[in-house]
Amino acid sequence: MGNRFFTWIDFNSKFGKEMASAVSVYERRKESGMADYSLATYDFVFISDAKEKLIALGAFLSNNYEYKINVPVRRDDHWELTGDATEFPVDENNLMYWGLGLYCKGYEFDCKLDGYGAMGDACNQTFPDIETKDDDYYFERAMECYNKGNLGMAIIHFSTAIRINPNDPNSWYSRATVKDQLHTWKTARRDYDKAIELAPDFTDAILNRGVNKDNAGEYSEAIADYTQVIALEPGNEMAYFNRGNSKLNLKNSKGACEDWQKAKELGATYAQERIEQHCSQKSILKKARELFKR
Repeated sequence: MGNRFFTWIDFNSKFGKEMASAVSVYERRKESGMADYSLATYDFVFISDAKEKLIALGAFLSNNYEYKINVPVRRDDHWELTGDATEFPVDENNLMYWGLGLYCKGYEFDCKLDGYGAMGDACNQTFPDIETKDDDYYFERAMECYNKGNLGMAIIHFSTAIRINPNDPNSWYSRATVKDQLHTWKTARRDYDKAIELAPDFTDAILNRGVNKDNAGEYSEAIADYTQVIALEPGNEMAYFNRGNSKLNLKNSKGACEDWQKAKELGATYAQERIEQHCSQKSILKKARELFKR
């Protein structure tokens, strides 16, 4: 995408720094005497090269996140947007995912998260209600946030549900899927593992863990997960389709074509494109010529 203020290269290169920044903010909060999971309201700053981009981001955060948004102002060579988030229980992970959620959302609008902070009184702390509210309450709040695109807060509410009931595989699985969307595949993998430990036949979790492994380049391990899903659900078209993709990455064209064909027979019409690209006589002859030229 051309003429961006916050490019994909910048987004990737600064992603780790954003995580480290959250840890630093958390440690300063901890040093001030604030306890884990006490509630806080953070203010934040976004910057961009155009007022209109910040207006669009601010409208989204106001309408979907219910954040308080100020009017963008000019600052030297850029524009700046400030606002206040809704309160949430803070620990190191919650703060990191809240920050990553804003970082990723800002990128969608070509705006860069430039910082955040919160005041805190160690002598006057409040905490979320986890004594009278059950895990279902926080699970539903997490889903509401997820459906509005607030991925950071979705993770925070799933984490509170897990804090109340660590034995529900759905909370672990749901949190894993959101972590994947926030590009933290290693911690997502651990959540998938926990969900499957609690529910060994949880095919959605096994399937998604396979995708997670695929994205990490662990194709043989992904195939093992897809094969497990197929053993549990022989009619799972996505498991066949994904396994075909993994086999292709391992240069097993024959096995890939067999899996895509099975996926198509089960209803995966989208498999036809892969079949035409890699399994037709024409594509096979083309690959043979390319190999011969080498």
